[in-house]
Amino acid sequence: MPRFVATVVIGFVSGVLSGMFGIGGGVITTPAILALGAPALVAVGTPLPVILPSALVGAYSYWRKGIAELRSGVIAGLAGAVFAVGGAWLATRVGGAVVLMLTAVLILVMAVDMLMQSIRPPVPLGAEADAGLMSEVAEGQDTEAREQPSTVRLLAIGAITGAYSGFLGLGGGFVLVPLLSRWLRFPIKRAIATSLVTIAILAIPGSIAHWRLGNIDPLIALGLIVGVMPGAALGVRITLGSSDRAVRIGFAALLALAGIALFVSQLWTLLR
Repeated sequence: MPRFVATVVIGFVSGVLSGMFGIGGGVITTPAILALGAPALVAVGTPLPVILPSALVGAYSYWRKGIAELRSGVIAGLAGAVFAVGGAWLATRVGGAVVLMLTAVLILVMAVDMLMQSIRPPVPLGAEADAGLMSEVAEGQDTEAREQPSTVRLLAIGAITGAYSGFLGLGGGFVLVPLLSRWLRFPIKRAIATSLVTIAILAIPGSIAHWRLGNIDPLIALGLIVGVMPGAALGVRITLGSSDRAVRIGFAALLALAGIALFVSQLWTLLR
C-alpha cells in the first residue's frame, strides 16, 4: 500500500508537469520508477500507458480554451505512431542503461534550447495570423482562412518525436514543444497544447510495443494513472495563468534539473 500511495503522488506531480509543459511526464516517472526498485527497461516502458489519460485531460482542457491545434497534433501524432514502435524495439536491443543515458543527454540539449528561446523567442507565425484574425472579426469577414503549418514539416516532426518516444519511453514533448516553437514558430502555449494532442496518439503504439516486450509494470502504471488526471488539469490552469516567458524558463529549468539528475545517477551506476 505505501508503494501504491507513492506512485499516486508521483503520478500527480507528473500530471501537473504534463499539463503545464505539454510533456508526457516521463521525466518524473522514469527516475521515480527506478527509485522504487524497478529494472531500467520497466522504468522506460511503464510511463507510456500513463501518458494517454494525462495527455487527453490536458489536451481537452486547452482545446476548450481554443489553444490546441488539433490538425497539427493529429498529423504529427499519426506520423510518429509508425516510428514509435521501431523506437521501442530498438530500445530493447540497445539496453536500459544506454537508453537512460541518451535520455539525460537529450533532456539537457532541450533545456538549453528552451532557455535560449526564453531569452530570444522565435517570432511566432501566429502573431501575424492573430492580428489579421482580429481585423477580420472586426470587419465581419470569414475567420477560417488562418495559415496552416506545412503538412510535410508536421510529418517530419511527428517522425522525430515518435522515434524519440518509443526509444526513450517518454511522451515526446521534450522534442515536440521546442520543434513546434522554433521550427513552426508556434506561440509557446499553443505548442504545449498541440504537443499533448500528439503525445496522446503516440502513447498508444508505444504502450502496446512495450507491453508485448514485457517492459510495463501494471500495478505501478495504475497508481500513476490515478494521480496524473487531476494533476494534468491543475497544470493546464497554471500555464494558462502564466506569461509565455515564465513558461519557457520553467520548462528549461525542469529539463535541466531532470537531465542532470538522470545523467549523474546513470553515470554512477555504470562506474560502480
